[in-house]
Amino acid sequence: MVLYSGEIGRHRIEVAERAISIANLPDGFHGFRIAQLSDIHFDEYTEPFFLERAVRRINGLKPDLVLLTGDFVTQGAFNFMVVKHAPHRCAEILSSLSAPQIYAVLGNHDFAFGAVPVVQALTGARIPVLLNRHVPIERNGDRLWLCGIEDPGSSRPDLNAAVPADPDGPVILMSHSPDYVDTVVQHPRGPVIDLMLSGHTHGGQIRLPFFGALVLPPMGQKYVEGLFHVEQLQLYVNRGLGTVGMPFRLNCVPEITLFTLQPA
Repeated sequence: MVLYSGEIGRHRIEVAERAISIANLPDGFHGFRIAQLSDIHFDEYTEPFFLERAVRRINGLKPDLVLLTGDFVTQGAFNFMVVKHAPHRCAEILSSLSAPQIYAVLGNHDFAFGAVPVVQALTGARIPVLLNRHVPIERNGDRLWLCGIEDPGSSRPDLNAAVPADPDGPVILMSHSPDYVDTVVQHPRGPVIDLMLSGHTHGGQIRLPFFGALVLPPMGQKYVEGLFHVEQLQLYVNRGLGTVGMPFRLNCVPEITLFTLQPA
């Protein structure tokens, strides 16, 4: 079990393909493809070759947009293993992503490590980081809005700044921590959000038969993996690529998600 979860299970990658139905989706975004990668945790346990493999898999999918939902590095119990070059080496590998547009948000480990060096590394690799702000994504004269917040579990998310008040198209929100969705749907701007993308939980990382996840993090204990409908909003929780605590994955393989937008 140790050999399987430490070498085989930890180094598999599943491409989970999901069709996402959105009301009033503009014609220009019918069939729009979004790839999500989360929780890389470079390079305490996530080796460069494994991240390079994930980048090649994403490039082979030919998405229109790639979204990176946080925890590029690790800061935790094994601080002595964290090296200062990790954000730059991670960003260097991610710079090989070939999608037309790529955006990121930070996770709790990124803020603990230091948001400034992580943001500098990503932006230096031409990957914009959305910290409580939004940008338009335009295609064939139509528009959707991409929003990103600071990690709810370790920083100060501001939905008023992140989400446009009167968007002229669908709204996608990136939030590293999924359990924040309960706050999102109660916020005055919550009703305009169509889809929220999160990571953080690793899907449990180690899941025992009949028992489920051994450990789940704060802000990731209610919505663990997969697609959820929370009032009017759709939430997807990606299982992530890397590991924390122990270099093991059992019954919970790393995930790249490929979303295809379609009209509801």
